Amino acid sequence: MRILVIEDTDDVGEAVVHAFERMGHAVDWEKSRRDAEDALAVQNYALVVLDINLPDGSGFDLLSGLRSRGSTTPVLVLTARALVDDRVDALDTGADDYLVKPFDFRELEARARALMRRRQGSAVSILTAGNLALDQTTRAVSVAGRSVELTRREVCLLEVLLGHPGKAFSKNELLDQLYGFENEAGPNAIELYVGRLRRKLAGANVKIQTLRGVGYQILDLPDAQP
Repeated sequence: MRILVIEDTDDVGEAVVHAFERMGHAVDWEKSRRDAEDALAVQNYALVVLDINLPDGSGFDLLSGLRSRGSTTPVLVLTARALVDDRVDALDTGADDYLVKPFDFRELEARARALMRRRQGSAVSILTAGNLALDQTTRAVSVAGRSVELTRREVCLLEVLLGHPGKAFSKNELLDQLYGFENEAGPNAIELYVGRLRRKLAGANVKIQTLRGVGYQILDLPDAQP
């Protein structure tokens, strides 16, 4: 999944970005309200992690503007403000969750996973199709109970497809979820990862189907060969 981190403090931002990249997500990191708004104008995100105190304005204003435009992107607010009124303001403005600094990164990761699951309409951390399972907490993948070793980006690609079974994703949509602004990759990269997934998921009764001129979708077909 692709995540936008909006945090102007270098050490906090670096730690948050590292935590999400370790989970296998593509991450864009912006340090100001203006740069964050520019990113949001051109890119869709699975999650926004938002610091309230930014050098060129309030994160509350950015959040309010995001919701006024009809965006339903989950927003997790990070702030040093610990008062109940501040938490209430964040939630009333449109935040989906709230975490007070300093925080334990295990809690940050757990809250982020919960928000992204909620967006997918899932209450549990395991995505399944047929005999294929992906644990979003441990990033472990199995076929009929057999562990399958995948790279970080292969897991991310599978997570996107399994999160919306049957939905067709274009190559550009998948690229957007696997790579941040600082990484350059072309449509051929998606073809490469899909090919690898098909080989590594041999024995799974699901199919990653190519839709010519459209993209890819994953289908739960008990009798299909991947």
